[in-house]
Amino acid sequence: MLEIGKKAPDFTLKDQDGNIRKLSDYEGKPLVLYFYPKDDTPGCTKEACSFRDSFDIFRQKGIEVLGVSIDDENSHTRFKEKYNLPFTLLSDTDKKVVGKYGVWVEKNMYGKKKWGTARKTFLIDEDGNIKHIFDKVKTDIHAQEVLDAMSG
Repeated sequence: MLEIGKKAPDFTLKDQDGNIRKLSDYEGKPLVLYFYPKDDTPGCTKEACSFRDSFDIFRQKGIEVLGVSIDDENSHTRFKEKYNLPFTLLSDTDKKVVGKYGVWVEKNMYGKKKWGTARKTFLIDEDGNIKHIFDKVKTDIHAQEVLDAMSG
């Protein structure tokens, strides 16, 4: 279980363009690492658009935003283009990073149990330590919740 104040687990993932991204690439900058279940679904779209609409504020504060799901690069490219998302989306198709961050969980959907990605956000400070964990995400206002936590 990840805890506030501990080092965030490192990762190496491909972004929507096939470029390799690592947690260490973002050292020296605050980072929002948000995990979401699936590209172009209602809740995930609301959450992504919340970050999109506040993206200029994140940039002004020097904060990077990364979205992570188990969708592949092509899915991420379509999602980014459809909703004009200005931040990077990472593909965790082999589910290693969702496992490291404890967001690959058994879900109960309409009485059926299945595994999927929990909607969860980690704020990571300039030194790579976890500053805040959002377990309960309100998709439409999440970016503002994150900005409030970054200020606090």
